[in-house]
Amino acid sequence: MNLFTPLTLPNGAVIPNRLAKAAMEENMADADHAPSAELLRLYQAWAEGGAGLLISGNVMIDGRAMTGPGGVVLEDDRQLDRFRHWARTGQAQGAQFWLQLNHPGRQMPANLGQPTWAPSAVPLALGNMSRHFTEPQAMDEAKIAEVIWRFANSARLAEQAGFNGVQIHAAHGYLLSQFLSPLSNQRNDQWGGSLDNRARLLIEVVKAVRAVVSRDFTVAVKLNSADFQRGGFSAEDAREVVLRLNDLPVDLVELSGGSYEAPAMQGDARDGRTLAREAYFIEFAKALQNVAKMPLMVTGGIRRRPVAEQVVASGVAMAGIGTALAIAPDLPRQWQQGQDSAPALRPITWKNKVLASMANMAAVKFQLRRLSRSRQPRPQVAPAWALLVQQIGNLWQARRYRRWVRNLCHKPGRPTA
Repeated sequence: MNLFTPLTLPNGAVIPNRLAKAAMEENMADADHAPSAELLRLYQAWAEGGAGLLISGNVMIDGRAMTGPGGVVLEDDRQLDRFRHWARTGQAQGAQFWLQLNHPGRQMPANLGQPTWAPSAVPLALGNMSRHFTEPQAMDEAKIAEVIWRFANSARLAEQAGFNGVQIHAAHGYLLSQFLSPLSNQRNDQWGGSLDNRARLLIEVVKAVRAVVSRDFTVAVKLNSADFQRGGFSAEDAREVVLRLNDLPVDLVELSGGSYEAPAMQGDARDGRTLAREAYFIEFAKALQNVAKMPLMVTGGIRRRPVAEQVVASGVAMAGIGTALAIAPDLPRQWQQGQDSAPALRPITWKNKVLASMANMAAVKFQLRRLSRSRQPRPQVAPAWALLVQQIGNLWQARRYRRWVRNLCHKPGRPTA
């Protein structure tokens, strides 16, 4: 087995090779929060780059609940033709293309002007940056039922649009991850307390999604290997959740880690653990191989071919690559041709970890914007400049979003649970 050996999933779908373009938040929706021309150009670059699997950035299941301005929303069939175009673009060179479905929960910027929902009324702990996020309201049974329905509804629409599958985002501190963590989930009903209860929402979402899509449509889950916060969702918890997912028709589990509070997906742990410089979560994946019945994928910092080969040689089915593909979208093709490219961004050594995390994300998005305009990436961009550019863009996108959501709420036919 090597990086360019096909992978057959439990549902029979075949991924051409073991390299995946992992999800990165693009924030490139058009004025209707549908896939824009720029987003299509970006995915054309990745489709031509040789990865066997493309996983989209966040696609929101509810237009009132966004991870950021400029996000793509799939909650009805109004823009389904744009999604069909997006699907065809990503699949043009033979890659599988999945939509990553997400709900932010409490990780929604306050400047979007929407109420924030979470398992419990526990605000984000980000120091001075906490003011940029609204204190959440605890969800009642009706809100939880609506979220389950919305994940299933968006998956059904994704299949109609021609995508090969969906990935349910239960990592990085977003809503499903918030339910899994005892730090953010302090409920004492059937949705909180024991791990069985904290995992209930994820399990119910997977069941609801699988019930409305065909058997050969892929259903994957993105799961934290740990939150990397003391008292949070642990590696032992992750193992138990994978055991529960074994009983469901889940075709692949991607392992990542962290949240806004502890961005381990960028190599920064808050609980004192030291993460590897590349393939941050491979040790967790190795431990879970003994219990997982479905293929596993590991994402986090991979940028060199020997590291990706190490991931696959260890028995992990797929290596997910993010930032490196924002710099070199044709990296898989380069590796297949024998080149040893190892793209990297300019290092960020700021003492403020939250600000450094924001700058890192801004530097990645800076590359994505250049690719979307058919320009060459600039990996040595100054992090402060990238962050400034993004903040200015966010202000404009947030204003546009607030206008859009006001109009959306008054349109006839808005979906409800």
